[in-house]
Amino acid sequence: QLQLAESGGGSVQPGGSLRLSCAASGLNLKDYAMAWFRQAPGMRREGITCISGEGGTTNYVDSVKGRFTISRDNAGNMLYLQMNALKPEDTAVYYCVADSDYFCSEFALKHDKWDSWGRGTQVTVSS
Repeated sequence: QLQLAESGGGSVQPGGSLRLSCAASGLNLKDYAMAWFRQAPGMRREGITCISGEGGTTNYVDSVKGRFTISRDNAGNMLYLQMNALKPEDTAVYYCVADSDYFCSEFALKHDKWDSWGRGTQVTVSS
């Protein structure tokens, strides 16, 4: 398992932007597909975007497509989520996740059994 630690959450007005970061410990980060999940109050956790080990494949759920961008820096052991045009419905705790046995796909985003999870960072979008 990897140790994952998110940062960059906060409060922002609708239409604003935030950039989340996730610092990963461990070797050979390129062997891990990584993703961002989120959980809003009273809702189940949902996978919103993932990226393959080398970064060549990404997937997004429709609700964030065109507004969020996932990226990674394997040399620096970092995962990022650039969030633009934020909406109140994006309010949630955001989690960085990783798994060496998953491939980044729409199927993988539908399952929350990824092996490594961070503690999460709160994002609040409100006027």
